[in-house]
Amino acid sequence: MTAFYHRRFFTDAWLTMLVWLGVLVAGDLGSGRVYLALPFIALFGAVITAFDASYLIFARHYSAALERHLNRDLGETVLVAAELEDSYLFRLRDRKIVTIGRHFSWFGFVTLFLTLLGVAGYVVGIYLGLEYVQGQPATSLFIGFLAVLTTTSLATGLWWFLAGTGESRLTDILDARFPRS
Repeated sequence: MTAFYHRRFFTDAWLTMLVWLGVLVAGDLGSGRVYLALPFIALFGAVITAFDASYLIFARHYSAALERHLNRDLGETVLVAAELEDSYLFRLRDRKIVTIGRHFSWFGFVTLFLTLLGVAGYVVGIYLGLEYVQGQPATSLFIGFLAVLTTTSLATGLWWFLAGTGESRLTDILDARFPRS
């Protein structure tokens, strides 16, 4: 399951970047209004890659529970992938923003790096795009729609990841069936 996550995540990240760069080129070639799509592309990239990460968190919780069960049946700790992933990638059960938590790692850095690139792309898109809608009736509609999508995405992400809603849904089920010692 984690291999699927990595393939999906990097496909989504690269595709978002290529589309974003394509829009920049189109805008530079004279289709300036296309810049208005840049913040939406950046926001879409953020949401879809966070969705991908939620699948990784799901897969890691499930595999950790199976490891606990198998190790308990064996009477010794033989399977340690979950422990390694907790130490090397990011900790499960800790509050985090997607994969960025208190136990910072290279994995967290890559997440932060891609997030900052996305934020920069979002801001550049607004900066370049506003030139084409300023003073027009659609300006407030554009800004309002983008603000609603952005606020909703951030609020939902904070609720799901930082508040621990997603992980608690997993641990409620898995801990009941595969108790932690």
